[in-house]
Amino acid sequence: MEQQLIALYLHVCRAYDTEPDLKYQRLSNFRPRFTDEELLTVYLFGHMQGFHQQRRIYDYARRHWRAWFPALPSYQAFNRRLNSLAPAFEHLITAALTAQVAGLARHADRLIDSLPIVLAKWPRCAAARVASEVADQGYCSTKRSYYYGVKLHAVALRRTKRLPLPALLHLSRASQHDLTALRELSPDLGAGYLFGDKAYADAETKRVLAGRGTHLVTPYKRRRGEPETAAPGLWSRFGSAVRQPLESLFGWLIQRTGIQDASQVRSAQGLFVHCYGKLAVACLLLTFNP
Repeated sequence: MEQQLIALYLHVCRAYDTEPDLKYQRLSNFRPRFTDEELLTVYLFGHMQGFHQQRRIYDYARRHWRAWFPALPSYQAFNRRLNSLAPAFEHLITAALTAQVAGLARHADRLIDSLPIVLAKWPRCAAARVASEVADQGYCSTKRSYYYGVKLHAVALRRTKRLPLPALLHLSRASQHDLTALRELSPDLGAGYLFGDKAYADAETKRVLAGRGTHLVTPYKRRRGEPETAAPGLWSRFGSAVRQPLESLFGWLIQRTGIQDASQVRSAQGLFVHCYGKLAVACLLLTFNP
């Protein structure tokens, strides 16, 4: 376990050494005794030990690793500083995925779907106002309920007998339709096949993507009153089988990081850290422990 902690700290320090903007984001010459690199290491390592809440991560580090982090501040200072480090988490995500995605992008099929990140469930979602700059009320068709929060839109590269590898990640308001998010992501998709569910079934979008070399594959969407036939049913089952690994990735992400439950978030900054911090943990686990 000590070796894992050391390796993680060195990885974070390397990221800071290769991205000078992270060092200058404070806009100050002040260098705290408990460094940002140590702060990120404690957060990431706590997640890897199965602690998903910031309070539990802090308590774990204070009780078991205080000798390794003698300048660990109070929980209030720890939490306040963590909320300013969303750009660092975004850089860690990019650094962890870039090399592996580049190696797969030429021949791997792509999968697309969205995952609700819930600040408040029904019926409390009607009165929720936390992080209203970026969050609002949406509908989760899987659970058939309304919620207040954001959506994580993911495009992942399909891998044989392994979890897909995220290639594009995008946060939006909960109310944004998946098709709208796809149109925003389309310039960065690249050539190949992209598998999505019925939410992405749109003839015009397929035509535009095909012009860029991306072939969007979706289940057959019957018109109102049209009888069901065998061929579209088989096609839909094929598409569902191809997309299933992305559902497994979302399930693994929820289990390992608790990303879907953001009920303890109290600000927009906290929401960004909740999302990008947990995604950074997941990307590190996928790339270093595939």
